[in-house]
Amino acid sequence: MVSLQDKANAYSRSLSGGMKRRLLIAKAMVHQPPILVLDEPTAGVDVELRNNLWENVKELNNEGVTIILTTHYLIEAQEMCDRIAIIDKGNLVALDTTERLLERIKTKKINFKVKNIDLERKLFIEDAKFKIINKNTVSVTYEKNSLDFSEIVDYLNQNNIEIKDISTEDGDLEDVFVQLTKH
Repeated sequence: MVSLQDKANAYSRSLSGGMKRRLLIAKAMVHQPPILVLDEPTAGVDVELRNNLWENVKELNNEGVTIILTTHYLIEAQEMCDRIAIIDKGNLVALDTTERLLERIKTKKINFKVKNIDLERKLFIEDAKFKIINKNTVSVTYEKNSLDFSEIVDYLNQNNIEIKDISTEDGDLEDVFVQLTKH
């Protein structure tokens, strides 16, 4: 499960840092615990090991093992966890499902690839902030609950701004953390 079969006869002190971390995970799982606590399991490991570890953790969870994960990599927590607790300076500031925590994000960002916009042009819609990044990119940040995406597209069309492409950036768990902790 932790891909150490070729090191079966090696001393643990001869293993690399990533291999030692894998060995610790194997030791924690060897007695098939109903609850597995993983403290920063991917700190200092390579991409291949990280992906392998998460596949194994998902498999264990599907088999009924409860996984408690501590991590500073919030994107990993967002992808892996059903429920998340956010702790700031020893204080619990949130405990909820991942979905509900992400629903707390009030803003959305859209990047429009456009055809030659004047860098000095002023764009304004109430509850939206426009930023002309360069002659071909306009960024818009807006409150999801007070403005509809189609209103922004209509505004750009009405102002003869030709849209070539659109990409959106939804908020993530880091945005929730910043919103809750104010830093």
